[in-house]
Amino acid sequence: MTLNPAIMTAVENLDYRVTVGDVAAQAGLDIKLAEQGLLALASDAKGHLQVSESGEIAYLFPKNFRGVLRNKFWRLRLREWWEKVWRVLFYLIRISFGIVLILSLVIILVAIAIIVVSLNSSSERNDSGSRGNSSLGGMVFLSRFRFSPYWFWWFDWGYYDEPYRYQRQKQRQRQKQKNRGSGKENEMNFLEAVFSFLFGDGNPNFNLDERRWQAIATVIKNNQGAVAAEQIAPYLDDLGTGYALEYEEYMLPVLTRFNGRPEVSPDGQIVYHFPELQTTAKEWHSQPISAYLKEKLWRFSEANSGQIMLATGLGAVNFVGALVLGSLLEDGTAAAQIGGFIAFVEVIYPLLLVYGIGFLVLPLIRYFWVQWRNGKVEARNQERQTRAIELNQVNNQLKEKIEYARKFAIETVISGEYLAYTTEKNILEQEVEQVDKIDAEWQKRLNESDN
Repeated sequence: MTLNPAIMTAVENLDYRVTVGDVAAQAGLDIKLAEQGLLALASDAKGHLQVSESGEIAYLFPKNFRGVLRNKFWRLRLREWWEKVWRVLFYLIRISFGIVLILSLVIILVAIAIIVVSLNSSSERNDSGSRGNSSLGGMVFLSRFRFSPYWFWWFDWGYYDEPYRYQRQKQRQRQKQKNRGSGKENEMNFLEAVFSFLFGDGNPNFNLDERRWQAIATVIKNNQGAVAAEQIAPYLDDLGTGYALEYEEYMLPVLTRFNGRPEVSPDGQIVYHFPELQTTAKEWHSQPISAYLKEKLWRFSEANSGQIMLATGLGAVNFVGALVLGSLLEDGTAAAQIGGFIAFVEVIYPLLLVYGIGFLVLPLIRYFWVQWRNGKVEARNQERQTRAIELNQVNNQLKEKIEYARKFAIETVISGEYLAYTTEKNILEQEVEQVDKIDAEWQKRLNESDN
């Protein structure tokens, strides 16, 4: 069985002694997957099983278990090597778009300069009348492409960003305060900012399911393994309507994942009991948890405003330069007369033009797509928040359900002092310890009866 990285991380975070319920809650995994993964990890990483006198099992792992696995499996070493290589490759991919932008600008500007100089030189060799007309035409043509900052008003992202400007300013302020507190500044350089401007920085909710199940498991463990459906609802989506909502069918995936079972009160109310999450390797202290699952808003770019404006400006200059170059190359005479570098530029000109258009159009489309996605995210967040508010406004019926659930609330801690069996020691040694323990218990009882 392939080892699960989430299980290994959970074992490390839980100080190397865990139960199946501990790992399932920490990693948000299905109970059965967590159990299978722990057994595989214990087998491969020289872990130990500890069985309590009541039959519960805890897993104890050496703190260097990753080193044990690394020495045992070449695939794990290869994976770690590839992760390092991929980080370098992905960084090169990120900066390549900025390099291509600068290279495109240089090619376009140099080509324009060569063509203009060549046209002026050839016109000087003609008669004065032709020279005058040609020079005048060239100068009039070039004057029409005089650079003006007013061209870029259309690319004012702040105009389209106005509905979210205050919120994003607050986010940037919080991030700056956080960076200032940690002594770190924005480490994104301009070449990385170009990639961020074009493609963004990935899905901020890539681990939403993991966060969801971790939050649900934490709520269950905070309530010692027994909850009402209303306590879980703020972390779920699409609770259904009508019959499905009334009979709480949305709890079925939770029951399946954490091996829970419903319990019916004398009044016909249903609560949910999760025995697997009630067993822990050490005493569970209530963990702080958000009142509802809150999705993060998508951001257009993690680059700062100066980097975004610079990328926009360079992209606009690149696009305008491509249009000018296209006009100069239109009849093909410039490439035929000059040849060499200009002939090469004429061949790759379609790529330069497509890149120039895409550099401006792609971020514009993505910007409106981000706004649309954020509208969906805010609607889901609002729906979950409403459920959390309803939970805080407890009515009598819900209060009775929660009180009934507490009858099943219990926590079983597998202490190292009361183990029936452990793979850390041989069987004979453990049998001797059990006999000594029984003798000590009997001796204690005899002393108490004599007194």
